[in-house]
Amino acid sequence: MNATDIALALQKEGFSCSQAVLAAFCNQFGVDKNIALKIGSSFGGGMHLNQTCGAVTGALMVIGLKHGRIKADDIAAKMKNIEVATEFAKKFKERHKTLSCAELLGCDISTPAGLQKAKDNNLIKQFCPDYVKSACEILEELL
Repeated sequence: MNATDIALALQKEGFSCSQAVLAAFCNQFGVDKNIALKIGSSFGGGMHLNQTCGAVTGALMVIGLKHGRIKADDIAAKMKNIEVATEFAKKFKERHKTLSCAELLGCDISTPAGLQKAKDNNLIKQFCPDYVKSACEILEELL
């Protein structure tokens, strides 16, 4: 299975978009899957604040695993990370017009009414797999 298939399977199991994307790539960077799932937990649903899409935040964490700096003075790594993260965001926006969970779903799932609308209209199952798939495809292209 490739990363996209892994991420979609994890999402189907019930993991958030951020968890699915991060965990799908964790083995490539020597990160334990359970640790990746825990790290990604607070980023689903736009960080549970209905902000940046969880598939995007999961992808940004993967980019950090690949290009993030581990020395404060490693400016080259910092700049490479920013470059790849910016390119990822650009490509995701080309496909979906926004990085916002609220705009992608058409409702604010951080509110009881918005979450109910998403459930009543099956919005998460209907739309989020496409965002996870896009995030993985873009990551595979950029990494």
